[in-house]
Amino acid sequence: MGKEKGRVPLLERDQVPPQLAALYDALLATRGVVPNMFRAAAHAPAVALGFAALLKPLLSDGGLPGWYKELIATRVSLLNQSEYAVKGHSTSARQKGATEAQVEGVKDFENGPFTEAEKTGFRFADRLHQSAQAVDDAFYATVKSVYDDQQIVELTATAATFELFPRFVDGLRIPITPAPAPVGGPKKV
Repeated sequence: MGKEKGRVPLLERDQVPPQLAALYDALLATRGVVPNMFRAAAHAPAVALGFAALLKPLLSDGGLPGWYKELIATRVSLLNQSEYAVKGHSTSARQKGATEAQVEGVKDFENGPFTEAEKTGFRFADRLHQSAQAVDDAFYATVKSVYDDQQIVELTATAATFELFPRFVDGLRIPITPAPAPVGGPKKV
């Protein structure tokens, strides 16, 4: 990957206030790495904390499993052509239990290893990416036939949120976060 530089410097743990240092520690503990998005957002501590406050419940297990919401984030990131976001959410999907076939299947989900309900969720994300009006009443009835209200809110919030984050990371040209070190420490090269 090299030493790519974004439009704003990536802050290290010793460069941020204590509340962000705690966030860095939590991200490192749960993800194995502090995503570069947070290291860039740390220039505006309230924004970085707000991002974390939104993303934690949004991408955790709820009405929909966290791995599936990560795949929805991956799909929207693909539609936005954001390599950073695709790699980050593919990694998170795997960490939360998605199979390699599911991660790879997001590109062509209609032929991927997904249930019809899961495919409907991807179709919903695709339509929402086009515009909110693309989710017409007829299609919404299809969504409502396979998802309850909680699941629809989570699906909509996930798809809509990942219209924002790819633009944030790509607009600031934030370098792709390196993969977490394997268990047992970094590989020797």
